[in-house]
Amino acid sequence: MAGLKAGAPTPQALTVHGASRVLEVGFSDGASFRIPFELMRVYSPSAEVQGHGPGQEVLQTGKRDVALVNLEPVGNYAVKPTFSDGHDSGIFTWDYLYELGQTQEALWAQYTERLAAAGVDRDAPMPPKGGSGGHGCGSH
Repeated sequence: MAGLKAGAPTPQALTVHGASRVLEVGFSDGASFRIPFELMRVYSPSAEVQGHGPGQEVLQTGKRDVALVNLEPVGNYAVKPTFSDGHDSGIFTWDYLYELGQTQEALWAQYTERLAAAGVDRDAPMPPKGGSGGHGCGSH
């Protein structure tokens, strides 16, 4: 399971910066990342965002100003954030937070490419659930 790899870096410090909307994470290998809440939200590992398999991802929009209203520990391997838009089903393992921090430049580029391909603006509101933007599995 992700977050439990032997020898993988673990967080030594987690700091929520509400004003700048970033989660600062310092890892045991000396790496430190400032991960924007928006990036965390649009790349949430939840089924609501990722879908239930390849090609089922739901493009997230309107998340520029999303805030982190709660950050709950999950065992000793992850955190579960609650965002100001109500999203709270993503569990961010230490490995996933490290990956987000390490690859955020490429992830931003991928996100803007997906927005352009879909012909939507980053700040466009999300379509209603059950519409063309939802995956409709009913399990959430």
